[in-house]
Amino acid sequence: MSPAELSPLEVDRIIEVALAEDLAAGDVTSRTVVPPDAVARGTLVAREPLVLAGLSVAARVFARIDPAVRFTPLAADGASLAKGTAAARVEGSAHAVLVAERTALNLLQRMCGVATLTRRHVDALPPRSGARITDTRKTTPGLRALDRYAVRAGGGFNHRNDLSSAVLIKDNHVAVCGGVTAAIARARRTAPHTMRIECEVQDLAELSEALAAGADVIMLDNFDDEAVAEALRRVRASAKAPVVEVSGGLTLSRIPTLAALGVDVLSVGALTHGARAVDIALDLEVTGAWAPDVG
Repeated sequence: MSPAELSPLEVDRIIEVALAEDLAAGDVTSRTVVPPDAVARGTLVAREPLVLAGLSVAARVFARIDPAVRFTPLAADGASLAKGTAAARVEGSAHAVLVAERTALNLLQRMCGVATLTRRHVDALPPRSGARITDTRKTTPGLRALDRYAVRAGGGFNHRNDLSSAVLIKDNHVAVCGGVTAAIARARRTAPHTMRIECEVQDLAELSEALAAGADVIMLDNFDDEAVAEALRRVRASAKAPVVEVSGGLTLSRIPTLAALGVDVLSVGALTHGARAVDIALDLEVTGAWAPDVG
């Protein structure tokens, strides 16, 4: 299944900032070394196994430099590529391709890294598990839209996008309000009726408070496996069984156990803040009006 599409407005905003950062007064090397009529064809190649995400973003980078550059995808976002697999072809003005190359690769490598790490976590879920692997707001500043898309491409789901997206009472909110019960009661009085109320709890005592106060979603923060199992037992015995989310300390090795216990949501900040850029290269050849002097 293809991930939900990116907003072109968000993508263009990110690309404009990235190009401005890299170009400044232009590409002095290409301007002085590459003849203006040179035409190049290139292939984007996976240098390691990866999950693809962000081809449309890379394409828009080349188009922003020169709309005449032809970008041909050879695979779809969400696909698993083996080492050496071609992901796309690029053809056009050699100058334009070289100017766009680094920015396109930086964004693509980052997005594929997030998608690849997400897929590893999704694949760790037991067969037929109903648990969701989600991201958090621990995204790269300015790149949240791309990070979140990459999570979706990897098979994961998105948590709230920003502070206005949902009511999520964290430990510091509880501290300011004077307790879980007071925080949930205040949220119930003032939040829009269309929003569910989620509350983070630090221990089983706070869990009991959140259950009694009627939280719609309860986040178990930094609970070990034994405490998660007990929390789930209490939730199932309650009159109103809320959605149970686990966060904090979620290593890849814990995913199967937590999912088997019956946790609904596993929120993993590392999907975005811990992902490394994967290795993708643009292999170029000159094909057009000019060829290098090799004599």
